Amino acid sequence: MRSFIRTNLGLKAIMAVTGLIMVGYLITHVFANLLVFRGPELINRYSAILHGQPAFLWTARAVLIVSLIAHVWSAAELTRRDRAARGTAYTMWKPQVSTFAGRTIRWGGLLILFFIVWHILQFTTGTVRPAPFVEGDPHGNVIRAFQIPWVVALYVVSMAALGLHLFHGTWSAFRSLGLVKPSEHPLRHRTSLVVAGVIWLGFTIIPLAIFAGVGR
Repeated sequence: MRSFIRTNLGLKAIMAVTGLIMVGYLITHVFANLLVFRGPELINRYSAILHGQPAFLWTARAVLIVSLIAHVWSAAELTRRDRAARGTAYTMWKPQVSTFAGRTIRWGGLLILFFIVWHILQFTTGTVRPAPFVEGDPHGNVIRAFQIPWVVALYVVSMAALGLHLFHGTWSAFRSLGLVKPSEHPLRHRTSLVVAGVIWLGFTIIPLAIFAGVGR
């Protein structure tokens, strides 16, 4: 197993598995966040139930933290190996069969990593407070935060990066694990488009709608 992990194939498998774990979390997270439009009682009760089960909550957090660290480490190692193997940069580079999402996935990943840290500090720990933060009131915290234009802009841009990352990453994960067959149309990733689109739209509509006055 250790020898396999050190190979490029092993690193890609780690990226794929950890990425799919986080995609599964994002799907549940986006639908939970959409409860904000049902009023404060439902989403605040949902949050209280989660925090009332610390063993489950911290187990889930541990899985996500380990997945994130392993995902970032494998991506960084593959990038290092790719650059070391190439030696010198291309004098002229013209993409043939690739998407914009695939070509920007590394930069998008860095933006997403910054956003994750920001999001936790803002809505989980309340360490960063662009708006007043009240412990146990996720509905109020979200409503207050998304009345600030620059906070809305940060989330919208970050969710665009997330959508692109998921579009390429979900497809790439299934390919790395051998779960999909080679396609005659390599730029058409229907399943990953649906997954990325649903998650992107769900997360993006929240700050935009609240900023427009919906759900306040």
